[in-house]
Amino acid sequence: MAATLTSPATRRVPRQERSRRRVEDLLDAAARLVVERGVEALTTRDIAEAAGVPVAGLYQYFADKEDLLLALAQRDMDEMDTQVAADLATLETLSMWTLVRTTMSAYVEVYRRRPAFVEIYLRGRTNVAVHRFGREHNARTATMLRDFAVEAGIAQPDLRPDVALLAVEVGDRVFQLAYEHDRSGNRKIVEEGMVLVAAYLERYATPEGLQGIRR
Repeated sequence: MAATLTSPATRRVPRQERSRRRVEDLLDAAARLVVERGVEALTTRDIAEAAGVPVAGLYQYFADKEDLLLALAQRDMDEMDTQVAADLATLETLSMWTLVRTTMSAYVEVYRRRPAFVEIYLRGRTNVAVHRFGREHNARTATMLRDFAVEAGIAQPDLRPDVALLAVEVGDRVFQLAYEHDRSGNRKIVEEGMVLVAAYLERYATPEGLQGIRR
């Protein structure tokens, strides 16, 4: 169920361990500074200094600050996809409700571990590239979850892709609202969002998807 974004053509993919470690150091430094200062105040010079890397070294791997932030967002989104897949794999009872609850709870867990992601992804939508990044990932997530639900027998085969996408987009908006004023998130908003998304998708559930399938 994991999904990844294609790396921008401007970014050099490191092959040696030393180079990979340098890229991780730059991403970790950017994450720390985003939490401390916010996205808008961040500069490539600040990131390079915090990582102990010359500014010229940063530009070996990233075209600009935006490119680096998208790489950081992608790293965290990959972790989120992995978390969703792992949590769904351990479910004892699968239903439309547990699918929604487990997926959204996995997101909450990664937001807790990755506060910089909250700043970049949930609060940085005014950035065109970040906005596009989110919409593309939402589309892939909708396709993966729809296919998973249909193959598991909890969703009707005629569940339309646009219905699945709408559910994911609504869930995405729930998270934006929940984390708008609190980096740790408003759990009540998230829980209400789970009920909202699940109720919508249950209209397309099979009888097993409503009652639950023991695994």
